[in-house]
Amino acid sequence: MAGVLLIVVLTSFLLLLPSATAIGPACGNAGNYTTNGTYQSNLASLAATLPASTNASSPQLFANATAGQGGADAVYALALCRGDMADNLTGCGACVAGAFRFARQACPNDKAAAVYDDGCVVGFSDRRDILAPPANNSVARDNSTLYEFFNPGNLSGDAAVVGAGVRDLLNQTAQEAAGGSGGGSTPARFATAVMDASASITQTLYSLAQCTPDLTAGDCLACLRWIVGMVNATTSVRNGGRILVLRCNVRFEAFMFYDGTPMKRITPSSGTPAPPVLAPTADKRSGIKPWVIPLIVAPPLAIVAFCFMFYCRWKRRKNRKGNLRLRRKHANKLQGGDELDWEMEAELAEFSVFDFHQILEATDNFSEENKLGEGGFGPVYKGQFPEGIEIAVKRLASHSGQGFTEFKNEVQLIAKLQHTNLVRLLGCCSQGEEKILVYEYLPNKSLDFFIFDENRKSLLDWNKRLAIIEGIAEGLLYLHKHSRLRVIHRDLKPSNILLDSELNPKISDFGLAKIFSSNNTEESTTRRVVGTYGYMAPEYASEGLFSIKSDVFSFGVLVLEILTGKRNSSSHECGDFINILGYVWQLYEEERWSELIDASLVPMSHSAEMRRCMNIGLLCVQENAADRPTMLDVVAMLSSKTKILAEPKHPAYFNVRVGNEEASTTTKSYSINEMTISVTAPR
Repeated sequence: MAGVLLIVVLTSFLLLLPSATAIGPACGNAGNYTTNGTYQSNLASLAATLPASTNASSPQLFANATAGQGGADAVYALALCRGDMADNLTGCGACVAGAFRFARQACPNDKAAAVYDDGCVVGFSDRRDILAPPANNSVARDNSTLYEFFNPGNLSGDAAVVGAGVRDLLNQTAQEAAGGSGGGSTPARFATAVMDASASITQTLYSLAQCTPDLTAGDCLACLRWIVGMVNATTSVRNGGRILVLRCNVRFEAFMFYDGTPMKRITPSSGTPAPPVLAPTADKRSGIKPWVIPLIVAPPLAIVAFCFMFYCRWKRRKNRKGNLRLRRKHANKLQGGDELDWEMEAELAEFSVFDFHQILEATDNFSEENKLGEGGFGPVYKGQFPEGIEIAVKRLASHSGQGFTEFKNEVQLIAKLQHTNLVRLLGCCSQGEEKILVYEYLPNKSLDFFIFDENRKSLLDWNKRLAIIEGIAEGLLYLHKHSRLRVIHRDLKPSNILLDSELNPKISDFGLAKIFSSNNTEESTTRRVVGTYGYMAPEYASEGLFSIKSDVFSFGVLVLEILTGKRNSSSHECGDFINILGYVWQLYEEERWSELIDASLVPMSHSAEMRRCMNIGLLCVQENAADRPTMLDVVAMLSSKTKILAEPKHPAYFNVRVGNEEASTTTKSYSINEMTISVTAPR
């Protein structure tokens, strides 16, 4: 492409260009336009019309346009949204509009820019050739718009095997994208793929490749192969990465970063490097021909591999049978039909079922000295097994609201969920009236133990609070999108955020969680509204409607509480408002938001990050569920310091009184290590 473009990146990171030029207001050398002149007017016209054009061009999500009659003041632009946004047309247009806004803010008066957001690519220039797709089956290798980023840290496994697997994954995804039709008259040139974990590549890898749909299949493939060829031995083993130019891009991650089912499944075996070719020996005294060596070596290796595979399969079956026998043994002690069903048992091969006497010994017969706290469903005790493993034991009270249904729900659910920001369930015990859940012990209790205590809140500086916010967001994103199940928590609050020895957050309390199929995105209704007022979304509290946006609302309340050090349900120190949501919004609108920041964080050396988090928190507590972001959006906003955020409207409960948390619930709530203690609230 003729001319030099400023490259602006609105991804999840504040990054450096390959040339080590810092991203920001340092503009390129494409020249500047005159303020309030014709060029600026033409650019504004494109910024207003092109977003709608990308929406209308579904399913290609691509458009280009020209403003002006030619000459020095004409502006040429193109926009391409990620192919998985086909079902979210307004989201595509919003992304394109945001990219234009950011380009003007980051580098005002610059005549050319290429803007890369997670969801779209936008380019504009004073040169017409930005619109012309390459001809003659040849892609111009345009380094002026090249952007590369690879995540810190490496994928686990043998570097040669992992690197070969990643490159094979990207190459096959590129081939799929180049040949993609998308079902429209113009090819979509978009593909996603997944490579399942294996013994040699232990992580499941996801990939995406896309070209502008005006490229031919050959030009698209050539463009993609060019940028995939930049993935070398070092970058191919990173924890993910992306390479983009204006007309094609690729990305791979160890998590599913796009919507929908992967379009292509690539077997892990295709990612292993080819065996080395043995060159003929120069020593003619040897009577072994090169082609004979595989015939000699292969049979013993095959026998060893077969025996090892047989042993591993036998061992797994033996362990599974042993676990099932152990569970059947203890299930026989259950009374009143409270047995865990065998289908669930077979799924939880690594899950432990403890004898009741083991729990008694570990907790010293549930002694008061070991009691950590008590909530609506019973007390929680600290325990220790003979081998030194510390545990937290939740002993469900026989009169508690959490009966066997909730107990079984929590066992089934948490045992299947594995994430660093979710509390780990080690096992359970059920004997007669006793229903017990055994968790990992977290020494720093729960989040409310710190942020609402005048002495302990100073232990959480801004960096720790931001890490806690980000960790909770990552945990919720896993529940909503990346776990094997779609899980809505329904009772997110500070007492259900536990902190480990390094103050990393872990979401707990899944007794009230709801499970849906992975493609369920609709609202559901319940007649039994449970949870804690102050954290309930308005549509759930009043109508029993809940969805992933209900959890987003609770998360927003958490963010504002972490920032202010005040409970949402407290009516003091809220000006004319009777909850913290309305007060925060008013002061945010008046640019007085800093008055609400927790005094222990003053002086504020991270004011920009704090204001950004307050903006995100207010977006999450919007009155209408449709106005709230998803947790995928939230994680992207938290990860980026450059992504333009929408301005929040007034929050829910703007003029509704929310009573004191303890007064509005039917059971007590303590700021202690409440592992899965939920609070049931009346409608």
